[in-house]
Amino acid sequence: MMIPPSSSWRRKVRHRQRVTVTGLGEPISIRQGLLVQSFFFFLVASLACVKSLRHHAKRSPYRCVQGEKMAAATAAFSQASSPFRVLLLRSSPRSSILGFRFPIVSAFFLKQFRAGKSVGSCNLTVRGSGSPIKARPSSELRKSSIPRVDDKLRALREVFASPDVGIDAYIVPSQDAHQSEFIAECFMRRTFISGFSGSAGTAVVTRERAALWTDGRYFLQAEKELSQDWVLMRSGTIGVPTTSEWLNDVLTPGSRVGIDPFLFSSDAAEELKNALAKKNHQLVYLYDFNLVDKVWKESRPRPPTEPIRVHDIKYAGIDVSAKISSLRSQLNEAGCTAIIISMLDEIAWLLNVRGNDIPHSPVTYAYLIVEMDGAQLFVDENKITEEVSVHLESSGVKIRPYESVVSEIESLAARGGKLWLDTSSVNAAICSRFRSACDRYWESLQKKKKAQLPQSSDDPLDGPFAVCRRSPVTFAKAVKNDAELKGMRESHLRDAAALTEFWAWLEEEVQNRTITEVEVADKLLYFRSKQSGFLGTSFDTISGYGPNGAIIHYRPDPETCSAVDSKNLFLLDSGAQYIDGTTDITRTVHFGDPTPRQRDCFTRVLQGHIAIDQAVFPENTPGFVLDALARVPLWRIGLDYRHGTGHGVGAALNVHEGPQSISFRFGNMTPLLKGMVVSNEPGYYEDHAFGIRIENLLYVIEAETPNCFGGITYLGFEKLTYVPFQSKLIDLFLLSEAEVKWINGYHAQVWEKVSPLVVGPALNWLWNNTRPLPTSSP
Repeated sequence: MMIPPSSSWRRKVRHRQRVTVTGLGEPISIRQGLLVQSFFFFLVASLACVKSLRHHAKRSPYRCVQGEKMAAATAAFSQASSPFRVLLLRSSPRSSILGFRFPIVSAFFLKQFRAGKSVGSCNLTVRGSGSPIKARPSSELRKSSIPRVDDKLRALREVFASPDVGIDAYIVPSQDAHQSEFIAECFMRRTFISGFSGSAGTAVVTRERAALWTDGRYFLQAEKELSQDWVLMRSGTIGVPTTSEWLNDVLTPGSRVGIDPFLFSSDAAEELKNALAKKNHQLVYLYDFNLVDKVWKESRPRPPTEPIRVHDIKYAGIDVSAKISSLRSQLNEAGCTAIIISMLDEIAWLLNVRGNDIPHSPVTYAYLIVEMDGAQLFVDENKITEEVSVHLESSGVKIRPYESVVSEIESLAARGGKLWLDTSSVNAAICSRFRSACDRYWESLQKKKKAQLPQSSDDPLDGPFAVCRRSPVTFAKAVKNDAELKGMRESHLRDAAALTEFWAWLEEEVQNRTITEVEVADKLLYFRSKQSGFLGTSFDTISGYGPNGAIIHYRPDPETCSAVDSKNLFLLDSGAQYIDGTTDITRTVHFGDPTPRQRDCFTRVLQGHIAIDQAVFPENTPGFVLDALARVPLWRIGLDYRHGTGHGVGAALNVHEGPQSISFRFGNMTPLLKGMVVSNEPGYYEDHAFGIRIENLLYVIEAETPNCFGGITYLGFEKLTYVPFQSKLIDLFLLSEAEVKWINGYHAQVWEKVSPLVVGPALNWLWNNTRPLPTSSP
């Protein structure tokens, strides 16, 4: 409870007090209430009586007990059942914080406290002061701490009440207007309002509450980054509601929920609208401005203006005219006259251009409308170089202002256009504006009595309408042509050479000096930058030592990152963008002696990796069918991991691309097709201890099988990544002879392909790390 700052209290603290610590044995007499202040040191961040205690402490400085009293206090604490075992030492100036003088605490307590472990609870009664004080665990204290509303949340809620807004809740997703996974800094609205910097998540703010949803990859990160103003919703966990379920629960019926319709796909917005309607809530499209931008104001970063470049035909494989011609054939078959493409990597692929608007992704912010007799690229004209202008003009593509896309969509409807819409990717603003324009078109015809609306779906439509289908560019891009696969193979070999040099350097460096996670990431960037065709990283390097490796999408910070040494596992997940390909690789290593537990877990992850690599499956098999193969070795001992096993990868494009994946999310029925590139990255993570992930990139090939059941083709995988695994982490007792043979065969390929590209210490490292394992268990 709060200690009252009364005059009687000030008189009493001058006298010797008797302090009783419940659960710690007999009462302990301590001069001037030293123990009260000692426990206050541990709870100063949370207890509601901070200000009062500080006020009285300034008037009555405390001193530590000495001699026999010290011995008695120490003995009582050491015999206590509570983990609060405090060794009281002589006070010193170093122990003064906020005007108090604190005792130094035992190594036991500090170890428990720094590890984030519970240190129990105990009751403190200060006789002569009135009421008891209860010292509680931090988790309980946080719940009872004085609420402090974040300034950003307060400002956002003030906008709710504006006459042109008038909402009760606002949803802030992670995406930009193109549903991108990685986005430019100026569009990181969810990060700005919540403080959570992970790439996936949704923030929901009501007039009284704020909650953030994210998946298992980011649970630990979100716990660290969210303030007490936010509630973390662990998506996918049993009992955790969806955003719409939560809003239906906390809002009174008939509330208004606002969204920026440019930031939601049409499908997502429609699903949300239907879910909220169950409690009579209204989903409000706020077209004119984004509410977070109103709070961000002038501190919001400027939109990117990096120039576009032409992606050479020797890397693209197919010219723009041929790609657009194929697209128009599909439009004609579907009875459409136009298509709008909003996914940035689809635009880059179709037009053979690349940009630099988004970190790690070689794309530019734009929309593309392709009609039967022309095409229009909606983009900031300042990004168009003379070379790009000639390139686009030769393919019949005109340049239009980025902001004019909505008006052009409305104009298309007014002209009777029949639009192919991928409602899973095109934002709700564009889709709803097109539909509204179509409605106006038909209403106008009715009023003029020049035409009638069709009475059935079989009647021909001479006016505008939308055909809602998955973008045909999605599949065309996912299936790599020969030139794209060649570029991917060659870029991966150069990347392997850079990684070989890096690992040889790091193994030596760790033994000689202290090196941080950030230094590791920076040095890897240096080795990659020496390779020809290098453009940048394909995502933020995940350089995680020990407990940080258990944070699936961990990003080291220079001020708080850990040192990498030989006492625990080190996980490094990284990738690069080259002019001819995109790489993504993860390796987990130990620079000392791994524990049996770590070797067991690593080997099981490797077994799952091998199972995916060796998989043979019938054509038209969706990726989720294969996901279980990677998990079986972990499942056998009751372990698992919270992310998918594989994602699609672009060719000199986004490191994450659809529609294919290998995941436990069985809703994705996209088949794995010959020429697709996927990652193979099972893992295992022990929170606050270590993380393990092993990742190679593969591409789908036609498999040679002795039979051909049903006359169908069988498929398999070919490797793109060639970097060895650390042999000392492998427990041979767990492996079959076939698995050992696979590892030895892979290492032989690594040596054959990469050794001609490195020299000196890197070559020696490669030789030592590709030696064959024994073919039978020791």
